Amino acid sequence: MQSPPEGHAPDLTPPAGDLADEFPDVAPRLRDLRRRRGLTLEAAAQRAGLSPAHLSRLETGRRQPSLPMLLSLARIYGTTIAELLGELSPERDPVIRAGRREPAAADGWTYHQVGSPGRAMQALRVIVPYGAQGDLVRVHPGEEWVHVLTGRLRLGLGEVVHELGPGDSAHYDSLTPHRLAAASREGAELLFVHTLLQSPDLHPHHGV
Repeated sequence: MQSPPEGHAPDLTPPAGDLADEFPDVAPRLRDLRRRRGLTLEAAAQRAGLSPAHLSRLETGRRQPSLPMLLSLARIYGTTIAELLGELSPERDPVIRAGRREPAAADGWTYHQVGSPGRAMQALRVIVPYGAQGDLVRVHPGEEWVHVLTGRLRLGLGEVVHELGPGDSAHYDSLTPHRLAAASREGAELLFVHTLLQSPDLHPHHGV
């Protein structure tokens, strides 16, 4: 799942209203992580495919981030959604028990953390409702792996569209423009694993 191609900065998130309820600390944490990585607002926005003004609104809580945006920013900052949401686990327990973490909703999708923070890849269990984000095309460095648990998933890779059913998987280079959408009206549930960009590869720019 990825950010829009560079140069495009569509407003994909509604105005903040429930942001304090859904992600109470994400706005200041986005700004802190960017600064810790030594990235200017302009440099981080360019890598995420956003305008600096849009990223500024996310950092000040005036816009609600979607799950794809959180994924994109997590990659850029070399971290995970868990850290963005403040769900750090210092002991980094290798076993993640069912029900240990509350699910989070973003832009129509619901996701459950099924991996540990601070790793080179992030694992999620994602519930994709029918009609949510189906037209959003994403491109970013790395790899993604999806495995359908229930329902049917439509996966577009470049100009080719695949339909996956329960038990089907896909593993692809995420520099290939791709989009994910539920193909069945009951929605789809899937396991999703993606690689993270690590901070040494960021070539940071120092500044505010």
